[in-house]
Amino acid sequence: MDLLQESRNRAQAWLASGVIDAETKSGIRALLEQENPKELIDRFYKDLEFGTGGLRGVMGIGSNCMNRYTVGAATQGLANYLKKTVSGNIKVAIAYDCRLNSKEFARIAADVFSANGIQVYLFPELRPTPLLSFAIRYLKCHSGVVITASHNPKEYNGYKAYWADGAQLVPPHDKNVIREVNSIGGFENIRFHADPNRITLIGADVEDAYYQEVVRLIPNKKSIQQQAAIPMVYSSIHGAGITMVPECLKRLGFTNLTIVQEQASPDGNFPTVHSPNPEEQSAMELALRQAKALGAELVMATDPDTDRVGIGIRNDRGDYFLLNGNQAFSLMMWFIMKNLPEAERQGGYIAKTIVTTELVDTIAQKLGIDCYNTLTGFKYIAELMGQLEGKKKFIAAGEESYGYMVGDFVRDKDAVSACAFFAALAASAKAEGATLYDWLIQMYVEYGFYKESLINLVRKGAEGEQQIRSLMEKFRNQPPTQIAGQQTVRQLDYKTGQEKNLLTGDVKPISLPKSDVLQFYTADGSKISVRPSGTEPKIKFYISVHAPLPSKAAFHSVQEQLDRKLALIEQEILS
Repeated sequence: MDLLQESRNRAQAWLASGVIDAETKSGIRALLEQENPKELIDRFYKDLEFGTGGLRGVMGIGSNCMNRYTVGAATQGLANYLKKTVSGNIKVAIAYDCRLNSKEFARIAADVFSANGIQVYLFPELRPTPLLSFAIRYLKCHSGVVITASHNPKEYNGYKAYWADGAQLVPPHDKNVIREVNSIGGFENIRFHADPNRITLIGADVEDAYYQEVVRLIPNKKSIQQQAAIPMVYSSIHGAGITMVPECLKRLGFTNLTIVQEQASPDGNFPTVHSPNPEEQSAMELALRQAKALGAELVMATDPDTDRVGIGIRNDRGDYFLLNGNQAFSLMMWFIMKNLPEAERQGGYIAKTIVTTELVDTIAQKLGIDCYNTLTGFKYIAELMGQLEGKKKFIAAGEESYGYMVGDFVRDKDAVSACAFFAALAASAKAEGATLYDWLIQMYVEYGFYKESLINLVRKGAEGEQQIRSLMEKFRNQPPTQIAGQQTVRQLDYKTGQEKNLLTGDVKPISLPKSDVLQFYTADGSKISVRPSGTEPKIKFYISVHAPLPSKAAFHSVQEQLDRKLALIEQEILS
């Protein structure tokens, strides 16, 4: 059956349902009457997949969109699984961010859970994702949900599902919940009618307990006392971060935080930015402009659900620039690891994802700290933490996409605590008469100059999905023999679970779970990783190059050398 006919069949099934409201049915009829069927296909060619982390999609009418019915189905499936798995009084926590319909979707989720006899703890106002992870553990819940599409464009929303450890679902729970969602049948099997007696609003005690954990973990508090008035700029980019980041910094003792007022009000339309993603410089322009006017030492901006933070600093020429996720994570880890007592170094570990800079591995090795690599996604880091709990002490973790986590009281990316650590980092540098830029270069001199870039190829809709699959197969079946003039010496295929030495032909297994990721290493140590995004219609290329940095004076020349190499690799990939 072709996609158009499949889409028509799904649309007609919605029209035939007695549960679907009249307004939605009117919209479906309008789609069916359009001459160009592309929109109908994009909205109905498949059911919005409840993936291993939950849902994410464009809001609107259709089986492939975020709406009250797809949210209801996801919640009913999760409720069914909880009732089969957990005995006694089942408890869940729910949070939501600033996005359009987030509050409504959170309420629908609360209604469905409560209608299934499950006790719901609901945040009364928008709050960051990491607080949801913390609340699950603090309130001893069995599961949790946050309504957010993280850093996606404004037309998106999402549904992240969590387990009792405060982490997003991992095996076997992820697949089991997916199975339950897929087996619901018709919308008439979703219990939409709430039991108000089973819905409780979460109080301020949860947030207070979170702040206490952050303050406890921050190293070098003496420097904060000395540099309490260090000038910093923060933007929430219209997201949930405004509810916690300023308060967290205040509780640490910082007194000179300037908030970008044009972006301070939560707004799912994100009126001042094209995309609310701090990975994109345009999203941080207002914050950078304000920092320049004030002479700030540090610029911070968080995404809508506050699990990612972008960092801006000033260079030796007085210009502000953005650290990429690899730079920020490396600097943060370097700071944390250097402040650890020797005994904690020996018994502790850090974690990162396979596409994150290997500079962190190098630092950890030289400082005598174990560094573990996981598949992309913090749920895999959280899974590792669970496996090592009681055996080794977790210190911190991060990934290249602006996600960081310190301490084990949260089990997901946490931009609130990350802002606190970057502020402490800036204060510590200032107390020693240095800047974050000075420390960045010092780190490169000590451990090597690693530089990375990221290519995102966006391919939307059903056609785009096929193009992404074709590109992955091309790189898998016709791997590059050389990259930027350097011979390719190793190929790692996480889908087959094999690492191949291209010089000897030797093959050995990869210990991580199977995933659609390819990695290529060249003779000079450059690394290229390729994977489809799990949350957006993109295929991603991660490129890493490195070289020794003999001195601070050589920084600009070595940087130019690495930039030329990155540009050459990017050109070859896109050709």
